[in-house]
Amino acid sequence: MKNFYNALKMFLWLTVLTGVIYPLFITFIAQLTMSKQANGSFLVEEGKIIGTPLIAQKFMSERYFWPRPSAIDYRPLPSGGSNLGPTSSILKQVVEERRQILSKAHPEQADSIPSELLFASASGLDPHISPAAAYFQVDRVIKARNLGEQKDRVIQLISEMTEQRFLYIFGRPCVNVFLLNRSLDDMEKMPDEPVTGHL
Repeated sequence: MKNFYNALKMFLWLTVLTGVIYPLFITFIAQLTMSKQANGSFLVEEGKIIGTPLIAQKFMSERYFWPRPSAIDYRPLPSGGSNLGPTSSILKQVVEERRQILSKAHPEQADSIPSELLFASASGLDPHISPAAAYFQVDRVIKARNLGEQKDRVIQLISEMTEQRFLYIFGRPCVNVFLLNRSLDDMEKMPDEPVTGHL
């Protein structure tokens, strides 16, 4: 019986320590040192949350750069991939449908579609694309926005918003699609002003 009470006390103590004290301590430290990141890095305009650069959003208008496809339709709660293997006929069909959409939107580049625009990420919520995938979409975006004379500015914007490898070693250069699209909107509002990315 004594062993039972000792085990119960240890169980209750560990429950309080790991289930209450530790989470509250970490939350306190996070709010003290990086409150914006701890609260989701939400961007607010006119009192409304318009999104976060941490999670991909569903941009389908031809006026915007498109993110990677999502097997969960960009819903954050059931995040994950499709779990379809390379021999899956369903995956082949889905990829072919994406290829047709991209080929229709980029008829002159149909033979050079970046693979990341055809295949979903593991989480389905990857907010980044490679610079190559962003440059691939430039002609469509400037045509939809009637920005033909500002193509160089759009290309420069992508270059400015390209995030380099972490510590120049880890990861790969990438562009945050949400922030890029916000900066693109800003550029269209102020066509004669220099535009820098929302980093």
